[in-house]
Amino acid sequence: MGKGPGELVAAGEILAMLGVGRSRFRQIREHPAFPEPYQVLSVGSIWLKADVEKYIREHRRPRPADEDE
Repeated sequence: MGKGPGELVAAGEILAMLGVGRSRFRQIREHPAFPEPYQVLSVGSIWLKADVEKYIREHRRPRPADEDE
């Protein structure tokens, strides 16, 4: 059997990866650098996790550390 494309993620996983809600994620998806979905299914879009991780590394500012800890 051939090797698959890699780990896939849907909107729910990406929300957690980005630490944002659905409405903010809709805005982020409009960013020209945000990756295109790997595939669009009847239940929604899915992305390659590696593509989303690359976008986060290159285009998202690190979250500030919580100074109360």
